[in-house]
This record gives sequence, structure tokens and C-alpha cells, in this order.
Amino acid sequence: MIYLLLNTLEDWLLEHSLYRYVSVFAQIQFRALLAACLSFAIVLLLGRRVIARLVKLKIGDSGLSDAEALRRHTQSKANTPTMGGVLIAAAILISVLLLADLTKFYMQIGLIVVVWLAALGAADDWLKLTALQRGSGSRQGLYSWEKLVFQLGLGVLVGYFVYSHGARPEGQSLAHVLTLPFQKTYATPAITPAPGLIYLTPIAFVVLSTMVVAGMSNAVNITDGMDGLAAGISTAVSLGVCVLALVAGTQSWAQYLLVPYVPGSEELAVLAGATAGACLGFLWWNCSPAQVFMGDTGALCLGGILGYIAIVVRQELVVLLMSGVFLVELASVALQVGYFKATKGKRIFKCAPYHHHLHLSGWAEPQIVARMWIISVLLVVLALASIKVR
Repeated sequence: MIYLLLNTLEDWLLEHSLYRYVSVFAQIQFRALLAACLSFAIVLLLGRRVIARLVKLKIGDSGLSDAEALRRHTQSKANTPTMGGVLIAAAILISVLLLADLTKFYMQIGLIVVVWLAALGAADDWLKLTALQRGSGSRQGLYSWEKLVFQLGLGVLVGYFVYSHGARPEGQSLAHVLTLPFQKTYATPAITPAPGLIYLTPIAFVVLSTMVVAGMSNAVNITDGMDGLAAGISTAVSLGVCVLALVAGTQSWAQYLLVPYVPGSEELAVLAGATAGACLGFLWWNCSPAQVFMGDTGALCLGGILGYIAIVVRQELVVLLMSGVFLVELASVALQVGYFKATKGKRIFKCAPYHHHLHLSGWAEPQIVARMWIISVLLVVLALASIKVR
């Protein structure tokens, strides 16, 4: 809104020699940084009121778990309100609406991703966390297949529209390239598309997009099981994704680093910045001992945003490297469930996701969270360094 207002009044501001005082809003780097600061401030300022409201509505975590040992551990958190993801989603939306160029296609789709997954998570949280008030026979949240249908449906829509927008009448587009590790997108010094690039077909692009959006959404959701764990990791990964968006959307930077140049994707840095700020602000209330949990409302939304930006900037593998902790958590659940069914009751881990296995192995919760933060920061640095190595 501010950016569009600035564009509308640009001639008048120039005529009255006032443009220099507000020209900083035309810089994408400034708006991304300001979005981070604004979303952080929104969560920080509204946090106490929202938490009090959630407590009044009795929207609390039931403290239930599949493992008896964890059930005893989580009973101490039974009265902590959840669904705090409304703070994250609201802060992201407000910051983006104020500071982003809303005429950009990729930003419009990004807003749909935020609203879609936040609404899906909110519906699941509301059904699950008000079940006790409605009676023991009440439905415990959305069924897994229902959530998956909406996640996959969003992934298909994102893949189709992003692919269509990136298509070029003159031929193959770098917006459809499958970026492999250490692969050079440009052949220097001519700065032309390098030979041997893999251009995804529409079907392959949609399938990949669906897997990334749904997979990342579920990965963050599964990781959200300890105070500050998902919020801290999401902060680090969001900052890394913000850098990727700036690089992919700036032609000189993309060509210098030999990565795909995707016109218009730089605006997603505002979305990534707002996400990082909102996660950091939420961490203020969610650090141990947590005063609120994000629930599916925040977790599904955060994962979807990271996956969506990875698709647009054509850096799925780099973002997956940044999200290594999320992927390990997701894989631990898949392996545990598959092995349990195949062996009729045996387990690989004491409990899944993996952070619960570590806890049952004697690690203190703050230890687990802090070390996974450290690993995530290192992975983000490594992932960004891998771009330069090429």
C-alpha cells in the first residue's frame, strides 16, 4: 500500500522536491528489512492481548501424546494456549500489504499461500482444541487426508500458475530450470543460458511444486513440538530465503552468481523478511517456558511460504538444505511409521519426531532446541555459500 501510494504520488513528490525524503521506500532491500521490523513489532505488541484472549476462549493444548513418557512431560503444558499462529499470519499479512508491491504476480500468489494455509491450520486447531468442550465424542481436528487434500490442491495451483507466468513466447525460460547443486545457469563471459540445463515440463513443474509446498508445510508442522523450536529454525531459514529472493530477482546479482534470473521474484524478499520478523517476534512469547504455541495455524503457513519462495526462485535444493532440521524431523516420522507397520510393532526411535527421541534419551528440552537452532544457522550459511562456490 505504501509502495503503491509512493508510485502514484511520485510525479507530485518530484515536482515539490519531496521525493528524496521517501525514495528509500522504492528500494526492495529497505522494504524487506522494514517488513521484518514491522512484523516483529506487531507480534510483540499484540502478543499479550492475543494470548489473554486465547486463554479466555480456553484454546489450550491438550497435552496429549502417543508416548507415555511424553504424555507425562506435556501435562505441564496442558494449559498453555495454542493457535498463536494467528499472530504470525496476521503480522505477515499486515506487513506485506503495507510494504510490498501488490501488483506483482508472485506477491499475489504468496498472499494466497499465506491465507490458504493459515485458514486450513486454524480450522484444524479450532476443531482439535475445542473438542473437549463439545464432548468426548467430538471430532479431534481435521482428518489427515482432508489436510493433505488442501495442501496438495494448493501445491497444484501454485505450480500451474507459477509455471504459466514464467513461460516465454520466444522459447524456454530460466524460470522453469531444475537447478542442480553447483550447476552454472549462465555460460560466461557471454552471459547466455549454459548448455545442458534441464527445463521442466509443465507436469514435472507442477508435481515438484506440489511436493515442495505440501512437504515443507508438513515438515514445519511436525517440528513444532518444543518451546521455540519451529519458530527459531523458521527465523533462520526465512532470512536465507530472503537473500535468495533478492539474488534471483536482481539480474546483475543472478548473472554474477550464475543462478536463474526470475523477474519479479525480488518482491518476495518482503514476504520472506516479514516471515522472519514474525517468527522472531513469536519467539519472544514462545521461548521456554512457552506462553503460547503456534499450532497448525502458524506451522502450516510458515512451511508453505518457504516452499513457495523456493519454487519461484528455482532454488528448491538450496532451501531444502537450509531446512535440513525440518526434513530430518519429517523423515523420522515417515521411517518410524513405515517400520512400525512393516515389523508389526517395532520402532527405530524411542519416539518420533526425532526431537522427542532425543528428549527421551536424556537431552534437556532447552538443549535440543538450542542445538537445532545452531545446526539450522550453519545449514543456512552453508546453503548460501554453495551458491557462490558454483
